Amino acid sequence: MAKFVESIEEFFSYCSDNEVEFVDFRFTDIKGAWHHITYSLKAIDAQILENGLPFDGSSIDAWQPINKSDMILKPDVPTAFLDPFTADPTIVVFCDVYDIYKGDLYEKCPRSISKKVLKYLEESGVGDMAYFGPENEFFIFDNVLFKDSINESRYMVHSDEGEWSDSTLEEDYINIGHRPRTKGGYFPVMPTDSTVDLRAEMVQIMEEIGLDVVLHHHEVAQAQAEIGVKFSTLVEAADNVQKYKYVVKMVAHLNGKTATFMPKPLYGDNGNGMHVHQSIWKDGKNLFFKEGEYGNLSDMARWYMGGVLKHAHAIAAFTNATTNSYKRLIPGFEAPSILTYSSQNRSASIRIPYGGGEKSTRIETRFPDSSSCPYLAFSALLLAGLDGIKNHYEPTGPMDIDLFELSLDEIRQKGIKQMPHTLREAVEGLIADNDFLKPVMSEEFIDTYQHYKFETQIWPDEGRPTAYEFISTYSC
Repeated sequence: MAKFVESIEEFFSYCSDNEVEFVDFRFTDIKGAWHHITYSLKAIDAQILENGLPFDGSSIDAWQPINKSDMILKPDVPTAFLDPFTADPTIVVFCDVYDIYKGDLYEKCPRSISKKVLKYLEESGVGDMAYFGPENEFFIFDNVLFKDSINESRYMVHSDEGEWSDSTLEEDYINIGHRPRTKGGYFPVMPTDSTVDLRAEMVQIMEEIGLDVVLHHHEVAQAQAEIGVKFSTLVEAADNVQKYKYVVKMVAHLNGKTATFMPKPLYGDNGNGMHVHQSIWKDGKNLFFKEGEYGNLSDMARWYMGGVLKHAHAIAAFTNATTNSYKRLIPGFEAPSILTYSSQNRSASIRIPYGGGEKSTRIETRFPDSSSCPYLAFSALLLAGLDGIKNHYEPTGPMDIDLFELSLDEIRQKGIKQMPHTLREAVEGLIADNDFLKPVMSEEFIDTYQHYKFETQIWPDEGRPTAYEFISTYSC
């Protein structure tokens, strides 16, 4: 990630050069949502950037009680970039949250947790750097409608790319006829790929704000897309996800469309994933590489995978953080739900990408999605991997067959474990298996997180009837 400033002094010089009027301080909650507060530049001085800014921590979900609400935003000045969307020149700065009561980085601040994870990696002696490369998929729709009430629940998404638009006949509407069809959206050219120019605009703006973009393309599902961004260190990679999602949503919005990273908005077509590439380095050397071994993977890399697979149910509470996440993981839609690893094979939950040399050998976890908070998702993966390295956990595999072809009975007969089928299973997995997280994540945070998921996702979802339940149950 390109940096526009390195110091507080450079920050003010950069603001002057770009005629900045406002400073937008942003931080992330445990859902992964971005929050911000905007100051006039003339109200900001070096002391404020050094010491931080006060805010009300009790107004953020699952954070502070009202009687201990005062918290501090600690700006991370080298993360600053110019907001490409504001009418008045505004500079954005990522912040960590500081707990004035405990005199430390806040234990429920996801970005602060990810920084502590990197410190734990260094102190462990295993490595001095962890690289993460997320691949975030998203949908671009022309319209979305939804309603949830005591006697009615419905939704509808629309895209001119959708095959449901084949018979649309309205005044002043020209039906183009060129559509990717269900599961037919991988790499078609225009006019079937209708979002080329929109994605290109997203790429250009991402590069303006410091992301190193590699590629963009249409994804498998109708109206689905992906933009590839270069890997980075754990914290910077999570920062990049926040910037990426912001740009995608805003460019779509300003073009009269709506973008979503929701894992499964379409029934019967592929969903949005966030494949995450990972490796650990020390003294400039990739510790996951060993030439001649399976996938050129070292023992350390194999044990790392063993830790991820062993703790997968608990990890899923962070990497697949919504009830909708598990609709993506059902069989039949390239769902990487079988807990094994394989070289090149995209049907395994962990893949070793082809052609990895000394610099590029890595593992790719394929089950996460973008409904997660990236700081927590990456932190949970790294902590599980480090636990695997510490205890020499051997992963199930390798399995090079097409796992998507296996029936449920065959999976059971082979004794292969699977991802949890619901968010409830994942959170219950976290409750039962969380010691591997405790070198960094506090008991209070883990307890808060699991209760928050039950109260805001699991119980509300389980309590609501669906349209399909009326089809299957109404006449029983």
